[in-house]
Amino acid sequence: MQHIRKTFLDGKVIANDDITLKILKGEKHAIVGENGAGKSTLMKMLNGLYTPTSGKIFYHGEEVQIDSPSKAAELGIGMVYQHFMLVPTLTVAENMILGVEPKKGLSLDINQARQDVIDVSKKYGLAIDPDALVSDLSIGMQQRVEILKILFKGANLLVFDEPTAVLTPQEIKELYKIMDNLIAEGKTIIFISHKLQEVLDISDNITVIRRGKDIANFPTKEATKEKIANAMVGRAVLFTTERPEVEIGEVVLSVKDVSVKDHHNVIKVNNASFEIRKGEVLGIAGVEGSGQTELVEALTGLKEICSGEMILDNVILKKKTPRKISQLGLAHIPEDRHKRAAVSQFSVMENFALGLERDEYSKFGLLNFSKLRKDAEMFMEKYDVRPRSVDTEFGRLSGGNQQKIIVARELEKKNNNLIIAGQPTRGVDIGAIESIHKLILNEKVKGKAVMVVSSELSEILNLSDKIAVMCAGKITGILSREEANEEKIGILMAGGKLD
Repeated sequence: MQHIRKTFLDGKVIANDDITLKILKGEKHAIVGENGAGKSTLMKMLNGLYTPTSGKIFYHGEEVQIDSPSKAAELGIGMVYQHFMLVPTLTVAENMILGVEPKKGLSLDINQARQDVIDVSKKYGLAIDPDALVSDLSIGMQQRVEILKILFKGANLLVFDEPTAVLTPQEIKELYKIMDNLIAEGKTIIFISHKLQEVLDISDNITVIRRGKDIANFPTKEATKEKIANAMVGRAVLFTTERPEVEIGEVVLSVKDVSVKDHHNVIKVNNASFEIRKGEVLGIAGVEGSGQTELVEALTGLKEICSGEMILDNVILKKKTPRKISQLGLAHIPEDRHKRAAVSQFSVMENFALGLERDEYSKFGLLNFSKLRKDAEMFMEKYDVRPRSVDTEFGRLSGGNQQKIIVARELEKKNNNLIIAGQPTRGVDIGAIESIHKLILNEKVKGKAVMVVSSELSEILNLSDKIAVMCAGKITGILSREEANEEKIGILMAGGKLD
C-alpha cells in the first residue's frame, strides 16, 4: 500500500495520512496504534469496504483496484472484523455459505453446506456445530465462525482486526496454533492488536500508526513493550496502575445463594454468594461462558433469578426493572457494547443520553438538547474521545473510542453507588486501558462499590481488592488480592480446589 490517504466528511476528518505499508509473503505482520489512529480504516481499504482518497495498492506486484469485499475475496484477501458480520438468526452453516451457496439443481444444498463446514472446521482445528444458531453462540464461538467463513472462501492473505479481544486464554492459544498452521500452508497474516504481549509473541514485523501516519516499522525481535507503547502514544506508558489505599466501608451489594437459568432452562449461575463494600473493587474471573454474563444480567434486571436474594443499598432487587435498578444507583458498562449499550446509527450525543433521557435530559417531557450537547462535548474532552464531534455516528468511531463513550456515560451518572464493568477494556489500546483503569480506581476513591468482570487476568489482578472465581456457574473461590496469583486463579477457573 503506497501513500494511502483516506478522508471523511469532505476532507474534514483525516483517517489515514500518507501511509505506506509493505507485507511480505508468509509473514505475520502486526499493525498497532491507539484507538482512532486509522488502523481499521487502512485494512478496510485492503478489503474493499472503503476506497482510498488517494494512493495505490499493489498485490503480488500488480496494481489493483479493490472496490468491494467480493473483489478482495476474488484476489484471495479476507478480513475478520472486530464487530462480527454474522446474521444471528441463521445457523453456522448458513452463515458460512452466504454468497457462495452450494446448489442442488435450483435449490440450496444444505447437507453439502453442513459437510463443508465440518470439513473446513476439522482442517483448521476449529470444532463447531454447523446447526447451532449464531445467536446462541458465545462471542468466542462467533469469532470462530468468522474465521472459518474467510478460510472457506479461500483467502490467502488474512486480516484479523483485534483477533483475541473476545477470546478466552485457552481459545487464544488455539488461535495462535491456527495462525501457525495457516503460515505453514503458505498463507500471510496481518493482524491489528492492542495487546503488546500478543504482538511480541506472534508477529514477525510491526508497523505503528499514530494519528493517521505510519511512524515506525521494525522487526519484532528488536521490539519491547516499552518501545511499542512509546511509539503508539508518544510518551512513556504505565503498565500497572497503583491501587489507592481506601478505607473499606459498609456493604453496598449483597448476593446470597443466587441461581439463574438461561432461555433453555439450564442453570448458568449456581448458588452464588458474595458482598461488595464501599470503596472496594471485586473482580470476577473465569473463562467466558462460566456464568459471569448471566450474573451481571440478573444484577442489572435483564434476567430473573430463580432463587436467592440480591440487595443493593438495603433494597431487594428481585422483580425490579433495569430502569428502576439504574435509578437505585447501579451503573452498568456491558461486555457487549453493541448489544446492550449503544445504537450504532445514533450520533455520539444521542448515545450519551441513552438510559438518562427521562431522568437527566428531560424538560417538560422533551429532550433538553442544549444541556445534552454541552455535556457530551465536555465528556468527549474529559475522556479524550476522538474525533471530538458529538454529531459523529457512533458506529463510525473506533472500538476504543466507542468504549470510552459508554464508560463516560455510566461513570458520569449522578447516582451510581455500584458500578458493574463487564470487560471494560475489551478491544482498547494501551493508552486507553491506562485511562479506563485510572477512572475505575478513581470511583473506588470516591467510595463507590465496583464489580469488574474480565477475561484478562492481568486486569483483574491490577484492579481488584478481592477476586471471586467462577467455573461452570459456581463461585469456586474468593481470594484477597494479597493471596491471589495467576496460578491460584487458574486452578479455580478450571474447577479445582486450592490446598
